[in-house]
Amino acid sequence: MSILDAQLTAPEVSMPIHPQIVAKFPLLDGITSFESAMADPAQRALLDEFMSITGGHEPPTVATRDATGPVPARIYEPDVPGTDRPALVWMHGGAFVGGDLDMPEADWTAREIATRAGAVVVSVDYRLCHDGVHYPAPHDDVVAAFRWVRDSAASLGIDAHRVAIGGASAGGNLAIGAAVKLRDADGAPPAALVAVYPVAHAVLPPPSASLAAGMAEVPELLRFQPAQHRWFNRNYLGGPLSSADGYAFGALADLEGLCPTLVINAEYDDLRPSGEDFAARCARAGVDVRQVTATGLLHGFLNGPPEFAPIERALALMAQAVAAR
Repeated sequence: MSILDAQLTAPEVSMPIHPQIVAKFPLLDGITSFESAMADPAQRALLDEFMSITGGHEPPTVATRDATGPVPARIYEPDVPGTDRPALVWMHGGAFVGGDLDMPEADWTAREIATRAGAVVVSVDYRLCHDGVHYPAPHDDVVAAFRWVRDSAASLGIDAHRVAIGGASAGGNLAIGAAVKLRDADGAPPAALVAVYPVAHAVLPPPSASLAAGMAEVPELLRFQPAQHRWFNRNYLGGPLSSADGYAFGALADLEGLCPTLVINAEYDDLRPSGEDFAARCARAGVDVRQVTATGLLHGFLNGPPEFAPIERALALMAQAVAAR
C-alpha cells in the first residue's frame, strides 16, 4: 500500500488562485449559468476566453478517427508505430448532463496524452442524463467501451494488458465505477485508473475550514454548492441518493484489489473532499494510489492551457500513469 499526498508545485502552504485565472474573473460578470452562456453567442465567447480555449495555444496534432465499437467514441493515434502500445479509455466531465468529445477536457487532453505517452486514446461519447437516461446507462457505456478497446487490442495496435481508464469530474466518477465493475465482473481491472477532480460520493464529505475559506474567493458560477451537487447526482441516479451503489459512486465500493490509481484534485474545488476521501479509502484498502493537488487551480483545469505549470505537471503525471508497464 502506498499513498503520496503531494502538490503539483513546490510550496507546502496553500497557494492563492493562479493570478492569470483571477485576472479573467471579470469575464464572468453577468453570466448566471453555463447553460445560458452556451446558448448565447456573446456570453459563450466570454466563457471560452475565460476557459482559455481561445488564443495562442494549439493542442498537439494527432490523427483521429471514429471508433467502430458499441459506443460512439473517437480514437487518437500517436505517431508511434507498434503492436504493444499503451491505451487510455477517457471520459470528459459535464455533471452527467453536458460535455462532448470536442470540449478541451476531452479533445485536448486526449491529444496531449496520446503524444506524451505514445498511447492510443479512446475518448468515449457516453450517454448524458437527459430525457429519461439515468444510471446505469452512462456507466454501462463506459464498461462496454473499455471491453471493446481491450478486445480490439490487435487491430488497435495496443497491448491488451496496458489499457488504462480515466476521466475528469463526472468522467472521473464513470472511470472509477467502471474500474470497480471490471474488477468484479471480468476479474481483470484496467492497467491503471486516472481520476482528475472526480466526484466519488453521492453526498460530498464536508470541506476543511481552509478549503471553505478559500472557496469564498471563487465566483459563484464556478462553485458546486450542496443543493446543485445533490441535483446533479439525483439526476444521474434517476432516484434518491440513498439508491446509490459502489458502481455509481466509487466511495461506496469495496476497493480492495483495484488497479494502481492516480487521483489529481484541484486546490480550489468544492469537489476536492471527494477526491481526497476516495484516495484515502483506496490507501486503506491496500491500493497502490497516488494523490496530488493542482495548486492554485480550479475545477475543470484540463480545459486550460498546459502553459500553466500545474496543468503541465498534471498532464505529465497522467501520461506517466498511462505509459507505465
